[in-house]
Amino acid sequence: MSALDEIRVVFFQECDDQLQELEDGLNAMSGGETDDDTVNRVFRAVHSIKGGAGAFDLHHLVRFAHVFETVLDEVRSHRLEAGDAVMAVMLRSADHLRDLVGAGRDGAEADEARSAELIVELETLIGGPRAAHGAAEGEDEDGGASLADFEFTPVAVDWGAMLGDGGPMPAFAEAPALPTDGPLFQIAFTPRRELYAKANEAAVILRQLGALGEMTVRCDAGSVPLLDAIDPEESYLSFAISLDGEGIAEGAVREVFEFAEWDCELEIVPRADAAEPDAGGLAVADLLTRLQSEIAAAPETSEPSAEPVVAEAPPAPAPAVSAPKAQKDEGGEGKGGGEAPGVVIRVELNRVDKLIDLVGELVTTQTMLAQRIEEAELPTGSEIAGSIEELDRLTRTLQDSVMAVRAQPVKSVFQRMPRLVRETASATGKKVNFVTQGENTEVDKTVVERLSDPLTHMIRNAIDHGLEKPEDRLAKGKPAEGTVTLSAAHRSGRIIIEISDDGAGINRPKVRQIAVDKGLISADALLSDEEIDQLVMLPGFSTASTVSAISGRGVGMDVVKQSIEALGGRLVITSRPGLGSTFTMSLPLTLAVLEGMIVRVENETLVVPLGAIVFTFRPQAGDLQTLGQGRTVNVRGSIVPLIDVGTRLGYREAPADPLQGVAILVECDNNRRVALQVDEIRGQRQVVIKSLERNYRPVTGISAATISGEGRVALILDVDALAGDKSLDSFIFGLDQVAAE
Repeated sequence: MSALDEIRVVFFQECDDQLQELEDGLNAMSGGETDDDTVNRVFRAVHSIKGGAGAFDLHHLVRFAHVFETVLDEVRSHRLEAGDAVMAVMLRSADHLRDLVGAGRDGAEADEARSAELIVELETLIGGPRAAHGAAEGEDEDGGASLADFEFTPVAVDWGAMLGDGGPMPAFAEAPALPTDGPLFQIAFTPRRELYAKANEAAVILRQLGALGEMTVRCDAGSVPLLDAIDPEESYLSFAISLDGEGIAEGAVREVFEFAEWDCELEIVPRADAAEPDAGGLAVADLLTRLQSEIAAAPETSEPSAEPVVAEAPPAPAPAVSAPKAQKDEGGEGKGGGEAPGVVIRVELNRVDKLIDLVGELVTTQTMLAQRIEEAELPTGSEIAGSIEELDRLTRTLQDSVMAVRAQPVKSVFQRMPRLVRETASATGKKVNFVTQGENTEVDKTVVERLSDPLTHMIRNAIDHGLEKPEDRLAKGKPAEGTVTLSAAHRSGRIIIEISDDGAGINRPKVRQIAVDKGLISADALLSDEEIDQLVMLPGFSTASTVSAISGRGVGMDVVKQSIEALGGRLVITSRPGLGSTFTMSLPLTLAVLEGMIVRVENETLVVPLGAIVFTFRPQAGDLQTLGQGRTVNVRGSIVPLIDVGTRLGYREAPADPLQGVAILVECDNNRRVALQVDEIRGQRQVVIKSLERNYRPVTGISAATISGEGRVALILDVDALAGDKSLDSFIFGLDQVAAE
């Protein structure tokens, strides 16, 4: 990968951060937060994307971002109010800007028609094309400044007075001495034609610079030719700038020029007591400047580099580093004892995966070693036993730390959903208030990456068929605007994600009849309300009477369910007629490790996920009952099914004597409790998860596998699958009927 390719990768990574900042800021503005800080954050995000895109000749992206930036500049200058209509256009523009960035990253064609449509909408907000910093009609797509920016009255010009003594502008030496008096900064700024071709403007740059402090500008127009010799695309003006003010850092001054620095001649000379530059990260502009200077300084020769390159084993590219500026507290130091918060280092994922695999092997080896020590029956207080306990503690700490490297907040997925909500609401003619909660809940990266599709489908369904039309809601005494809530939280070692709406709920008689008509259930099937709700997840089920671009509630829900189960999760639907529905996904925090209880069934070692266990107990004869073909056990006054794991998995034909074994009370995702009967409990271990489906095939009742302390394959039980067997469902329903009587 060339140096320029690496910089391109960094640019698009930073674009993702800027787009996220843009989405956050616009959502805040939509909620009424139109303070200067919020608007400036949004403006800065668009400006940064535009500046970096210009360096890579992404002309469509530059032109659109330039018009978008113009509207934002009007808002932050308080010349345009960020009302509902303005925010609607800017939100759509942010969505399109994300599409343009994606097209630039993938080398795809930009949607020029959509760009043109939104540019018209944006320009309309500020009084039409070129009303403020926009592109003139018929102007080249690279954009440029216009006289419409300025109030123009013809006047006689005294060039001598403008240029002082009529001589050339003062130029700084290559190594200027720092002045000890006068303004805080002296700046020589000469734009080149490339600056304007990339939709940057000297006027906007000067305005941003003036916002930092008291500024005096002297313009040198000595290079302007006669009118008949002027090239409209050339740059002829230079500027001598004096900037003064208290507490202005050199880094803040350079930041104003960060995306124009390589398209101009620029010298910044601080006064001797000027503030030190901000200790910020290496921006794309800095990288490009460095690269261009190195290319310019390199001798033109075809001789090979002095550093040898080994073709057989090329060195891996260094990870890209992005280090945002440290936020300062009142004392001037970064939070956390001077360490900058939010510093991010980007490392190739395969390196992290390799590290996790190695730590997993370490955990397996440590488990086997602990097993050997246990079998040796060494005294509990022996030195070896103590060392093994210390090794176990350190291994767990190491594993937790390594897994935290892969942990990501679900915010990255949640932030894609507002756009989906806006598009679906617009297509269905409904008003939707979209609420997100728990965005900072962390989960393994592999889980995060696979959440987008099921969330997309369920949110579309919630809007399309969950929420009523505005007029129908008003007739029911509800507000015209429906609410869809997306939330995430940690619970019992798992992540729970819920999509809920305050719509009409599931029409159970209709759902049941559709299932009967499609032959999915028999007409005389005895189903509870909860079981009827789950029918929408059967293959082939749909409540939609007509086919549309947006799926009806239940269309494709079997695919959603399968994708969630492939992650080791479960999907449960609850509904209250007239009040709304909730789709609950329960997922493992990680697909790599699991805290489990080691049990034995017919000389086979199995693992029960610890997060599902309520407690363990030994059944007593008086607590056991037989109901039909199944058994129940009384657990602290509640009757729950007793499942013999050995017979359920086919390890034995006849159920074992419950009085000779141990029962484990587990809780499933739908809050159902069952007791699992095993022969023996051998302890608690942290195990490394190995995919059974990828290495063998799917097995009902088994979620994955691991390596036991004896070095053998141990199966990890799928508690929800064991408790969700159809025959067990009927048994539990009968049990509920008996309890009700």
